[in-house]
Parts: sequence; structure tokens; C-alpha cells
Amino acid sequence: ADFDAKKKRKVAVIYQALNSDPIDVATLRRMAISEGGLLTDEIRCKVWPKLLSVNTDDLPSPPARKELREDSKDYQQVLLDVRRSLRRFPPGMPDDQREGLQEELIDVILHVLKLNPQLHYYQGYHDIVVTFLLVVGDRLATALVEKLSTHHLRDFMKPTMDNTKRILNYLMPIIDKVNPEVHNFMQSAEVGTIFALSWLITWFGHVLSDFRHIVRLYDFFLACHPLMPIYFAAVIVLHRKQEVLDCECDMASVHHLLSQIPQDLPYESLISKAGDLFVQFPPSELAQEAAQAERTAASTFKDFEVASVQQRPDTVRQRFRERLRGEERLRGEERTKSILTKPRTNRFVKLAVMGLTVALGAAALAVVKSALEWAPKFELQIFP
Repeated sequence: ADFDAKKKRKVAVIYQALNSDPIDVATLRRMAISEGGLLTDEIRCKVWPKLLSVNTDDLPSPPARKELREDSKDYQQVLLDVRRSLRRFPPGMPDDQREGLQEELIDVILHVLKLNPQLHYYQGYHDIVVTFLLVVGDRLATALVEKLSTHHLRDFMKPTMDNTKRILNYLMPIIDKVNPEVHNFMQSAEVGTIFALSWLITWFGHVLSDFRHIVRLYDFFLACHPLMPIYFAAVIVLHRKQEVLDCECDMASVHHLLSQIPQDLPYESLISKAGDLFVQFPPSELAQEAAQAERTAASTFKDFEVASVQQRPDTVRQRFRERLRGEERLRGEERTKSILTKPRTNRFVKLAVMGLTVALGAAALAVVKSALEWAPKFELQIFP
């Protein structure tokens, strides 16, 4: 009953924010982030457009299906991906209804790509689009996904994966800030960050099986800075720290463990932790370390290419290890120097204080503020 009362209050606050003039977007963002998110799909249909500042009055009318498909260079690939997306539809949905939705899904994707020839389709994009389609229907989904694709997702829709790799490079620095032991273990295992790629580029839509959890995360991500999904990925890894540390310290074992995502995650507490970490260690603060991670990641990547060409992974691994040891030694010396020269703030005190401010909603506000500031400066600000 207490929960119901809380829910009723939240619904009232959301409608009040929607009906105020001008619309109170800051409150809507806070509601989307706070416990339970936006509660129902009916509310999402009204709030998601406001979070993306999409005008719902003049939605684009869909072009003719036949022409859309004939004109598109991506049609065959989209068709394949959509055919494979059976499990993204609610279990028990009648076949003809699902097939109708799959056709709409193809249309929405091709329409957005037609409107934005600079965007490149990638596998996994349909996992994001289907979530919008199921919640808001095809016409509104087209408008929302178009906005999302030119903002939050645009780094994944470039001709190359470079920007996506750059975003993945924020993962290890975040883990390092919270738990250096897990970070060092993962570095020793040389696991890299590819295990989190499908999480990131589908906003976890591809890896979670319960639709309620997916839309709850979408509420959160839509209200936040575009890098929030990588903070959420870090929080999942940190949540599983014991499993990670108990794992064999080699790439195959750790990669296998991490790429299997548990379905029973404590979503609400992970969401609030991700918000905390974003406020504590904002992207601008991590940019340098992420760039450094990129250099090591890029060199690792080259070594893997060499290895696959030569088909002699052992020699390459050994060379790679030697080089890593050399780098570690240098880093170790630098680290010792920096430990001697700068006092370490007590992380736990900082976390405790953060816990309090989050309870008061300060983190939500800070996240909101940064979400409003990022827009056109996005690439400049986090990719120096």
C-alpha cells in the first residue's frame, strides 16, 4: 500500500510537470532517474519526447514502404537483423502481430537513415529501435529515434568504430577509480572492453531479457548524459567484483564471465550508483585516462591483428606481455612518484558523502545539468 501511495504521488508530480507552462523538463528528468523511472508506457509516450525535446505535433509521415526499401543500401542487412530479433518481442504475442511490428521496425530504421544520410547503420541499432517501437508506436518512434541517432547514438553511427572504441575506453578508468584491485585484475587478464560493446551500442536492449528492465534503463539513459550507459556498464562489472576476482586470470575466462550478463541485477541500486559515479568522476575528469587507455587499447588491437595474420598467437602474446611489463614498470615508477607527491583523498568518505547527496537528489540535478550542457559541445568536451 505504501508503494502504491508513493507511485500515485510520483504520477501526480509527472503530470504536474507535463502540464506546467513551460513544461518542467528538469522535474521530468528527475522522475525518469529516480526509483521506478517513469512507471508506465502510457507515461513514457508523453515524457520521452520531452526528454529528447521532440515536438509531437508535426510527426513525419512515413514514406511509401516499397520505395523506401528499394532506395535503401541497408535494406538487406536491416532485414536480416530484424528477422533475428524474435526474442525482442513479448513472449506469447501472436505471429501475425509480431510480423506486422517487424515490418514497421524495418520502416522506422530505413526512414531515419533516409532522413540522415550521414548516419551509418550498425548491427544492434535495431535493438534500440524496437524498444521505442514497442513503447510509443511507429510514428513517434521515428521522431524519437531520429533525435537519438543524431545525438546520443551518433558516435556509434559514424563510418568507423573509432568513436565507439573511445567511449568504451572510459570503462576501465571508472572501474579503477572505484576498485583498483578489479581494474588491475582485468588489466592482467588482458580482457579489454569488447565484452561491453553490445551493452553499450544497444543500451542493454540486446542482453537483457525482461522488457520492464530495458525500458527502466531507457528512462534513465534518456534523462542523462550520453555517456551514462558506460557508467552503468562499469557499475555492473563492479557489482560482480567477487566473481571477477575468483575467475581464472586470463582473457578467455574473464571475457566469458563478463559477457554473460546476469538477469537478476538490482537495477534500482545500480542506477543510483551509476548516477553517483557520474557526479564523482565526470567524463571531463576521465578524458585524459580514457585517451591513455585508447593508446594501450590501440596497440593491443594491432597485436591481435598481427597475431591473426601470423596465426602464431603465443609469440605475439609473449611479445605483448614483455611490452606490457615494460609499460607497467614505467607506470609503476610514475605511480610511486605521484603517491609520494599527492595525498590521496579518502574514497570511502567521499562515497559516504555522495550517498547522502544522492538521497537528497543532488546527483540527479547535477546529472540533469550536465545533460543540458553537453549538446553541441559533446565531442569537444569529452574527446579532447
